[in-house]
Amino acid sequence: MKISLNWVKQYVDLDGLTMKDVVDALTMSGLEVGDVVDQTARYDKFVVADVVEKGKHPNADRLALCKVNDGAETLDVVCGAPNVEAGQKVAFAQVGSKLPRGGHKITKAKIRGVVSNGMICAEDELDIGDDHSGIIVLDPKLKTGTPLADALGLNDVLLEIETTPNRSDALSHYGVARDLSALFDRKLTKPTIALTEGKTPAKKFAEIAVLDPEHCPRYTATVVRGVEIKDSPDWLKNRLISIGARPINNVVDVTNFVLHEIGQPLHAFDLDRLAGKKIVVRKRKPEEKTFVTLDSQERKLDDEALMICDAERPVAVAGVMGGENSEVTPETTNVLIESAFFNPRSVRPTARKMALSTDSSYRFERGTDPDGTRWAAERAAQLIVETGGGEVAKGAIDVYPKKMKPKRVKFRSAQIKRILGYEIPKKDVVRIFRKLGFEIDDARGNDWTVLVPPFRHDIDREIDLIEEAARIYGYDLITPVERVAVPMISTVDQTAFADEIRAALSGIGFREILCNPLVSEREAELSGKSIPLQNPGTVDMSRLRTSLFAGMLSTIKRNVNVNERSLRLFEIGATFNARKDEIKSFDDFFEERRLAIAMTGDASKKTWRTEKRAYDVFDLKGALGAFSAALRLDNSLRDCYYDSGGRLFDHYFETKRGKTVVGYGGRVKREVAESFDVDQEVFFFELLIDELFAARKTDTRYAAPPRYPKVFKDAAFLLDASVKFEDVRNFIEKESSDLLKAVTLFDLFEGESIGAGKKSAALSFEFYDEGGTLTDDEVEKEFFSIIENVKTRFNAALRGGS
Repeated sequence: MKISLNWVKQYVDLDGLTMKDVVDALTMSGLEVGDVVDQTARYDKFVVADVVEKGKHPNADRLALCKVNDGAETLDVVCGAPNVEAGQKVAFAQVGSKLPRGGHKITKAKIRGVVSNGMICAEDELDIGDDHSGIIVLDPKLKTGTPLADALGLNDVLLEIETTPNRSDALSHYGVARDLSALFDRKLTKPTIALTEGKTPAKKFAEIAVLDPEHCPRYTATVVRGVEIKDSPDWLKNRLISIGARPINNVVDVTNFVLHEIGQPLHAFDLDRLAGKKIVVRKRKPEEKTFVTLDSQERKLDDEALMICDAERPVAVAGVMGGENSEVTPETTNVLIESAFFNPRSVRPTARKMALSTDSSYRFERGTDPDGTRWAAERAAQLIVETGGGEVAKGAIDVYPKKMKPKRVKFRSAQIKRILGYEIPKKDVVRIFRKLGFEIDDARGNDWTVLVPPFRHDIDREIDLIEEAARIYGYDLITPVERVAVPMISTVDQTAFADEIRAALSGIGFREILCNPLVSEREAELSGKSIPLQNPGTVDMSRLRTSLFAGMLSTIKRNVNVNERSLRLFEIGATFNARKDEIKSFDDFFEERRLAIAMTGDASKKTWRTEKRAYDVFDLKGALGAFSAALRLDNSLRDCYYDSGGRLFDHYFETKRGKTVVGYGGRVKREVAESFDVDQEVFFFELLIDELFAARKTDTRYAAPPRYPKVFKDAAFLLDASVKFEDVRNFIEKESSDLLKAVTLFDLFEGESIGAGKKSAALSFEFYDEGGTLTDDEVEKEFFSIIENVKTRFNAALRGGS
């Protein structure tokens, strides 16, 4: 969430505080500041300038040669904008500046043979809009040479605050100001509302009916008549632009402003487009299967969706987005402003199933302030009149059948020291609570009753209040523990084997990644049986992962996007799969620790003595072999090869311990990789860590080197494509004598030259006799017996042997 510090200062005085003070205090109190953008530095060397003269470029019909005064000197500047004219005040980028959008550095350069000493900027180049049709023309009253940041109100500091899901009260500038007020003991000032209302009550112009008070406990509306829809004034535009919002018109901009100011989502309806001048809040009807939202998208409705309707049809999805059929247009003159409290349990599933997350739904899902709806509606009405004229109808239409009572929490002040290990003076606890909006019945004794404000949906218990006191007073005051007693007993280190895996893979050039265990439904359904979350944060994190595959492909995508294409990655993590369709207990699903490795890009780069080579499935096989050997698993595991691997892989193989599948993978199908926006081959393998641990041989024994020479023979068979190498190997080992020690697949080929439905498998045979040197006759007899047996059993043809 972007927060403008200049905007916050409208509600709390921050004089005397440095930026570091503010950032550190917010982060330590639970509102982590992820990024700080100083706009003054961003617009360094951008000034207000005069276009003194406009002339023709001598060598280009579409370019103009202007003389521009930047307050210090008059410069020749080449400009291609069609709207540049002499006498204009313009945004001028001096030589040495960098464009905020794109980062292009402005230099003194020749353009079609004429030297240009800077650049006259368009809106998009300044990153304050998307318009590139012409240069931005500034207010003629601005003083030439004024820094552009000061002239446009871009002398702000923007904070990117990463709020946790429980802190819906902090999803606004006023909410952040409230925390700063408590942290620095500064006065908090809420904007005053001074409405000049007409004589006719709002109820004469509109009617509100709430048919589902459980999911819409409160619905407030104000009416403004005779509004002129036009561009917003600069102060309003600049407020929205500063946080990345796009100005639309004065009415819509006011609703967005109030949302970001106080955290209350609003919606403006064209009153004259509402049938019967009526608002009805109800569940959707069975025949209302889709709805066209403001973004002109026809969206499928959830069965339980709460709808805002007029007398004839739905006009908005409650808490999510308004409809195209009632939006404010340039012809609108009468506006109804909706300010409601919707039950989070209603908004959350609707937004998820519609795959639509908006600023409004984001706040309604987490809980807004039921006591703030009227204030927000009146605040919007006041600002609409200020920016577009009109008259506010008398009073508000406020449907609030069952007033929500504040929660009352018992609090024992002595518990603070018992829980935190240090004392917070009672007067400071009282101050903190009151600054945060809590009320205390009687703070004279040690047992208090604290009234929780309705906007704090996260406060239910005494421990929550202790946390509030601690985060504002300072977590850094918690006394460090100097000594921890550890019993001297034998324990099993559950992480030791995982650490050995990390060391083995790091040793052969792999890098570890960590991915979010929450994935989208599409990603979870790629393999296994996924488990949905009851209240997911977003559609992209609505399921527990069934495999490490999606996270690995997503990581590869992000690296490829920044041109980091050659990768060797691994991840160790938990996966979750359902045993039943409905999860009622821990027995209905299972968790597994898994290891995933992936290779993509180039195995070797082109140098003066080597050729460029891409990774292939044999590199994956080699890496797995090296990994198995490092962990002493190579004598316990064996590979089985297949022509395809279901929906995810081709050139697929499995690793088994006996008959148990320990891992699987191969080359990811191109269409699967492309679904993750990866445009290169990916080789992936996933293993079960507990099975690897079971296969591991912990005892190391000495084996004497062979006393007699080994004999190796090769043979290539033409087989049906459906024949598995595992079946061939098992058959050979069963039918052969003890002289055969190993069978290895070293080449596999499919192509038109050997016929459709066929493949060529080249096998290597290792013969050895512990009692003496093998003769040629002994080897040949055993070798040709194997060939004949394979030809008979698998209807194979011998392509060659040696």
